Amino acid sequence: MECTVNWTGGLGTRSGMGFVAETGSGHVLTMDGAPDAQQPALGGQNLAPRPLETLLAGTGGCTAYDVVLILRRGRHDVRGCSVKLTAERAETEPKVFTKIHMHFTVTGHHIPDAAVERAIALSHEKYCSASVMLGKTAQITTGFEVVAA
Repeated sequence: MECTVNWTGGLGTRSGMGFVAETGSGHVLTMDGAPDAQQPALGGQNLAPRPLETLLAGTGGCTAYDVVLILRRGRHDVRGCSVKLTAERAETEPKVFTKIHMHFTVTGHHIPDAAVERAIALSHEKYCSASVMLGKTAQITTGFEVVAA
């Protein structure tokens, strides 16, 4: 797996904290920093997600992918799946994630709570590389609800 990240501030202005990442699969992702009122040239322009937001979003995508796949393989009629992630970070550098809560909402027909609970557990214990990595620094908790479609 590979990815190339380029600073967009180097395109003539030498300011800003925007970056464009090109993934090994040929997709592009933009990232930006938060504006810095005291030193504008050192801050971002708030034009894209922050790099750590993309890390959190990628983790959500990784685990949601697993949950849907596990439920479908179990022949459950899944119609939707979303996960809301809330995270806390350390107060000092490096400001790693220290707590992450993931709340899943799974929509479908006659999906047992036990099947969703099992899918989430399998994702976090075995399949989702991102949450396993983040679990080295953060306490990860989960919750879920099943909504009838």
